[in-house]
Amino acid sequence: MVSIRKALLLGATLASLALPATARERSPEAQVAAMKRGVNVIGYDPLWKDPAKARFQLDRHFKTIKAGGFDTVRVNLQAFSHMDADNRLDPVWLATLDKVVQQALAAKLTVILDEHDFDVCEKDPIACKPKLTAFWKQIAEHYKAAPDGVVFELLNEPSRQLDGVWNAWVADLLTTVRASNPKRNVIVGPGQWNSLHRLADLKLPKADRHLIVTFHYYDPFPFTHQGASWANPIPPLGTPWGTPAEHARIDKDFDEVAAWAKAEGRPVLLGEFGAYDKGPMDSRIAYTQAVARSAEAHGFAWAYWQFDSDFIVYDLKADAWVAPIHDALIPH
Repeated sequence: MVSIRKALLLGATLASLALPATARERSPEAQVAAMKRGVNVIGYDPLWKDPAKARFQLDRHFKTIKAGGFDTVRVNLQAFSHMDADNRLDPVWLATLDKVVQQALAAKLTVILDEHDFDVCEKDPIACKPKLTAFWKQIAEHYKAAPDGVVFELLNEPSRQLDGVWNAWVADLLTTVRASNPKRNVIVGPGQWNSLHRLADLKLPKADRHLIVTFHYYDPFPFTHQGASWANPIPPLGTPWGTPAEHARIDKDFDEVAAWAKAEGRPVLLGEFGAYDKGPMDSRIAYTQAVARSAEAHGFAWAYWQFDSDFIVYDLKADAWVAPIHDALIPH
């Protein structure tokens, strides 16, 4: 049972959320055009547990991102650990999220709220479903008056045990969101970790025309994840990238996405891509540039993985962009 103090704090937070302008209807195509170039942020930052220990400085780094040529931040939220036994969000955590949203909007960035507890959900869908539903019921209600620069993403990279039930979940979660946000644009991706090869299996409510489809791109995996300790097996170091065939493969894959999007009438966000820090820098530059430019040529908005932590485009210790990666993403 939530304490009286927390209940009062939650009510105060809900009542005092000050966001610049109320929501208006924007087509998903116009939303994608505004998103343009983005970056994933603060999924693994200590600020969610203790804002005093934050690496990312809300009052400064969103401005840095905007000045660096980006238009969007995809905020990676691992909210399940901030829920009580009744799946109610911690009001202190929610107050931190409010500050994130406010500061990002003030920097004139589109804000994607991405529920990122995919690892919990893929392992235990039965435990996940009520938490995910409760999350979106609370967040949708909380941000129902937010401007159209706030976009919802139902779940990052559904996979494994979710693949067979994901379409049904999408319909259920959209019903939850639409109860308070009938016209807000919502991002949804296919199964198998948002694989482009599973787009054909994604079934969206045809009447809902405020949806943006996302996919993630880390092909070829032995190159993009070389030396990554969480991969099993760990791809060996020293794998280069950049042959004409490898460049052509990106365009071919993105042609497939664009064809699906045209047939379905859905705009596209490439929600994650990148090459891990341990790969050869010249190949990482070539790959990052090739993916970003091909996405743009195909009409996709994109969000690089990620600002801080790993695959980084910004070095917080040096307080500076990782110039080779930044310049590959944002050409002068």
